[in-house]
Amino acid sequence: MLLFLYILLCFFQLQAKVGNTPCRMMGESKHPLLFKDGDVTIGALFPVHSIETSSSFKFTQKPQFLSCSSVNLRDFRLAQIMIFAIEEINKSESLLPNISIGYRIYDTCSSRLSSMSATVGLMNGLEIEAGDTCKGQPPIHAIIGETESSATVILSRTTGPFKIPVISHAASCECLSNRKEYPSFFRTISSDYHQGRALAYIVKHFGWSWVGAVNSDNDYGNNGMAIFLNTAQKEGICVEYSVKFYRTEPEKLKKVVDTIKTGTVKVIVAFVSFLEMGLLTEQLSIQNITGLQMVGVEAWITSKTLITPTTFRVLGGSLGFAIRKVNIEGFADYVIKAFWDTAFPCSHGQGNDSQIKVNCSSYQDLLLLKNYNEDVPEHRFSSNVYKAVYAVAHSLHSLLKCKTQEGCEKGLKIQPQQVVEALKKVNFTVKFGDCVFFDSTGATVARYEVVNWQKDFDGSVQFKPVGYYDASLPIDTRFVVNTENILWAGGKLKPSSVCSESCPPGTRKAAQKGRPVCCYDCIPCAEGEISYETDSNNCKQCPVEYWSNDEKNKCVLKAVEFLSFTEVMGIVLVFFSLFGVGITVLVALLFYSKKDTPIVKANNSELSFLLLFSLTLCFLCSLTFIGRPTEWSCMLRHTAFGITFVLCISCVLGKTIVVLMAFKATLPGSNVMKWFGPAKQRLSVFAFTLIQVLICVLWLTTSPPFPSKNMKYYKEIIILECSLGSTIGFWAVLGYIGILAVLCFILSFLARKLPDNFNEAKFITFSMLIFCAVWITFIPAYVSSPGKFTVAVEIFAIFSSSTGLLFCIFAPKCYIILLKPEKNTKQHMVGKTTSKFY
Repeated sequence: MLLFLYILLCFFQLQAKVGNTPCRMMGESKHPLLFKDGDVTIGALFPVHSIETSSSFKFTQKPQFLSCSSVNLRDFRLAQIMIFAIEEINKSESLLPNISIGYRIYDTCSSRLSSMSATVGLMNGLEIEAGDTCKGQPPIHAIIGETESSATVILSRTTGPFKIPVISHAASCECLSNRKEYPSFFRTISSDYHQGRALAYIVKHFGWSWVGAVNSDNDYGNNGMAIFLNTAQKEGICVEYSVKFYRTEPEKLKKVVDTIKTGTVKVIVAFVSFLEMGLLTEQLSIQNITGLQMVGVEAWITSKTLITPTTFRVLGGSLGFAIRKVNIEGFADYVIKAFWDTAFPCSHGQGNDSQIKVNCSSYQDLLLLKNYNEDVPEHRFSSNVYKAVYAVAHSLHSLLKCKTQEGCEKGLKIQPQQVVEALKKVNFTVKFGDCVFFDSTGATVARYEVVNWQKDFDGSVQFKPVGYYDASLPIDTRFVVNTENILWAGGKLKPSSVCSESCPPGTRKAAQKGRPVCCYDCIPCAEGEISYETDSNNCKQCPVEYWSNDEKNKCVLKAVEFLSFTEVMGIVLVFFSLFGVGITVLVALLFYSKKDTPIVKANNSELSFLLLFSLTLCFLCSLTFIGRPTEWSCMLRHTAFGITFVLCISCVLGKTIVVLMAFKATLPGSNVMKWFGPAKQRLSVFAFTLIQVLICVLWLTTSPPFPSKNMKYYKEIIILECSLGSTIGFWAVLGYIGILAVLCFILSFLARKLPDNFNEAKFITFSMLIFCAVWITFIPAYVSSPGKFTVAVEIFAIFSSSTGLLFCIFAPKCYIILLKPEKNTKQHMVGKTTSKFY
């Protein structure tokens, strides 16, 4: 045990000796592309080259540095704008007045490996030895970069433990908003959280509910597309396919192109970097896939490197969000002068500086500068780099306690963590008017310009502004676009991209099984339901008294149905009722004119006239059933019907009793007629009728009939009818009529074999038989008939029973009076009676 402790103690002593050795760099450091010393130093990473070449790693020898090719002029310009901003600050008397800013700009060659190597180079510096320990201060105070989100993630994670602030001008991935993982990260571009949502808004604005989605298979594309897909789902936008690829995956690119080729969408949302977009556009052009409306992001929508004679057929009319155009005053002159000196190493001046240069000739080949500075007036990403440099300068200005007249305290040592905290508080306005500050996630306010790919009059491709998106404004005014100024893909008309055409008013959407919600069938609304909006999910039920029109897009008042005087059925029934009245009046006039003849006298003329009067009322009461029901007509129709029919049958019953009494009076010793004389006959009729009147009064006082709207038989029609109120009252009225009719029928049946001059009984029997048959069949017909046909059945029953009574009782007498007057004599009546008895 003691031996072990001794060995351990010796080990720690050896370690202590090793720890005191100078801090030396293991291996050769990568040198910056551009650098300048200063009191404070800002580092930067830009993919100035877009292609890297490297030898294979055999792990048998030290790996060589990567070599780069294919200059990326856009990012080289970003490096130039950084230098321009630093030199502008160094000349300023108000910002860091006696402090010079240096820079170290590394080229990452659009490579993750180069990005890592450059990051380590920035943190280590160029010195081979860094003093006695490796715990010294980093040689830089902040890093500007990277351009791509994935590279920025590597940069931020590498520098994070050392609290070195990273300010990106173009890394918009929402993943970088996580302050726990990236506490020292800032950016002068807004997060893709806003751009992803804005893409969904522009798609919805133009009514494209069926789109395709393509994204770069990296942090930028995956996170941005996830935001778009989530927002699109909430906005009711369906995605036919969502595919992704990376620039180094040609097989995936081929599958993406095949998916686009076989898809049915006319609009594609492309959340890709400009390198992937170049590869995709090239393949689409090769396979002649044109006419698709592209909706893009700031990474490629204003990239002029994508413009070729063939790619405009693919990208012409593209819409997308771009960083706002800003003109940085002085940069155009600066960059032209700098590149003139680089491209043409000559001088017009004299003196020492011109001694090392060749004198300029009269003419220089400006074509050598072609395409470099063509986008200088539109410093989209350049303005972000400019603002990033100034943000670092303002944070250093506050940390160094700079004063306008006295300058800054140069002796202060600034730690990177201090710069991070100072960056959180900066709030200033740059010379072109933008206010610079960082929110809680380290990002700036989302402000985009909506641009459209158009060809100018000279055939050149221009990025025309057609709208804007500003997240700082209220929700209803954030997104504005001028549709009239847009050139659409494939022509002047806005493309339509829907899985199913819009369902017009009068229909509803029914989802197709197994397909997205944007794929649906248009189902007509059911009867009584409407939809007054396009693409309604449900049809709405019309109110009770309304019904849908033929187009099912509007509720209209239901048709009101009742038996009116103007319709054919009503006219026919009125005609027959009046016809019955007319016949009854003629019979009454005939009887009145022949009232002194034996046949009239023999048949109890007083009851006959009263019967004719009641029959007239029966025919007339049917008219109360025609027309719009009212409270008074509903009460009148049933009571008038009940009372007049009881009066009628009471008369018939009285005549029947008279016949029976008269026959018995002819028998020897009979004195029966004195018990049923004319006064008693009138009294019996009055008594029978009075009972019905009392029933009707009781009905009307307890629960009278009333007009109602019946909507049970026909859903689209309101039947105006008279509800019975109390059904007991109604059936009591009918029942009483039925009792009298049956009694009358029995008595008349018993009197059917009396002598011929009293043969009125057999006709009464026939009339009662017809009466009972009509009203027995009336009951089921009344119950089963819908609407106005119920009224028609009741009128028909009244007309039929009244006509049966009229013809059966009075037709034979009218026949004798008019056609057989010789039989209308007392001798004939007496002779016939005698022959009967003998």
